[in-house]
Amino acid sequence: MKVKVLSRNPDDYVRETKQDLQRVPRNYDPALHPFEVPREYTRALNATKLDRVFAKPFVASLDGHRDGVNCMAKHPNSLSTVLSGACDGEVGDDKTVKHWKMEAPAYGEAEEPLNTILGKTVYTGIDHHWKDPVFATCGHQVDIWDEQRTSPLCSLTWGVDSISSVKFNPIEMYLLGSCASDRNIVLYDMRQSTALKKVILDMRTNTLCWNPMEAFIFTAANEDFNLYTFDMRFLDKPVVVHMDHVSAVLDVDYSPTGKEFVSASFDKSIRIFPVDKGHSREVYHTKRMQHVITVKWTSDNKYILCGSDEMNIRLWKANASEKLGVLLPREKAAMNYNEKLKEKFQHHPQIKRISRHRHLPKMIYSQAREQRIMREARRRKEMNRRKHSKPGSVPLVSEKKKHIVAVVK
Repeated sequence: MKVKVLSRNPDDYVRETKQDLQRVPRNYDPALHPFEVPREYTRALNATKLDRVFAKPFVASLDGHRDGVNCMAKHPNSLSTVLSGACDGEVGDDKTVKHWKMEAPAYGEAEEPLNTILGKTVYTGIDHHWKDPVFATCGHQVDIWDEQRTSPLCSLTWGVDSISSVKFNPIEMYLLGSCASDRNIVLYDMRQSTALKKVILDMRTNTLCWNPMEAFIFTAANEDFNLYTFDMRFLDKPVVVHMDHVSAVLDVDYSPTGKEFVSASFDKSIRIFPVDKGHSREVYHTKRMQHVITVKWTSDNKYILCGSDEMNIRLWKANASEKLGVLLPREKAAMNYNEKLKEKFQHHPQIKRISRHRHLPKMIYSQAREQRIMREARRRKEMNRRKHSKPGSVPLVSEKKKHIVAVVK
């Protein structure tokens, strides 16, 4: 029987004299480099700095309108087609719904609508079903129409105030949501021809947008400078309150991935929010851009379109530092590696400070500081009342529940 005995050569680890340095075994495996963390931290810091250096989000400006751009729509099958409407009188509040062809008219052919429906009241919003030849209009009430009929299939109402916006759910396509001027957000079921439930907020909601990946999640743009992401099953409080705008939020649209959304505000800026975060990751603005009325996120998840009061439609990159054009395999690998490094070291103070820094217009900066002071004052006042009052007499209300007045089913 053979027995193998472990043996070590003393010359490999024993010093000849006391003045010699201790010999340390070295591992040549690059995955076990002794300075791996400092080296990766330096790379993450450099990648974060380069992101800010190459952050050039503005791509192009589309002209042609003679008044402020008020609405936009994406083509469901064409990435290069976007429809826009302005306050120049071409489409007016004349109680009609017109059905048009997408193709340009042939030579000598008059551009006439295919079908015209005359309604009883002024329509303030319209949205088409994602698959069926059905669309919904809103005004005094929500009407469901068939494209081939001149009378609505059904009318949905809950209250008497005017409704400003209506949106179909892209997943559960028989569900609708609407925003009314009496601060209500109402959900409808087209199959039952009835309203399901509504939530009443402190201030008016301008519009809402459904998450394209989660059927029960929607985000509402409110007049109180905030956006509220709700779960339609639990409307007693929002899932997340998104706070960064300093004026009324007028429009919101989700990315195709459902992980982020973009908002347009009266404060002359647009912001990109992660759906699960309370603060924006990006803010876009220019010197000439006025109140932003409408915004859309393109279906390829690369660009953002916004329409504002000064008659322009601006095209932005969804990722400010992204390189346009074809990427080589090595460039893709380097980009993915840098993204993972930034994610790994995102909470380090230096990297966090650089990645969060944004230049803001003086107006937005001063208003944000003023609102922050006001919030702190209200918080101190509430704490003082709770401290000097009988225990339990001043209830502690979370930020999520502060803005909800009631839920009606």
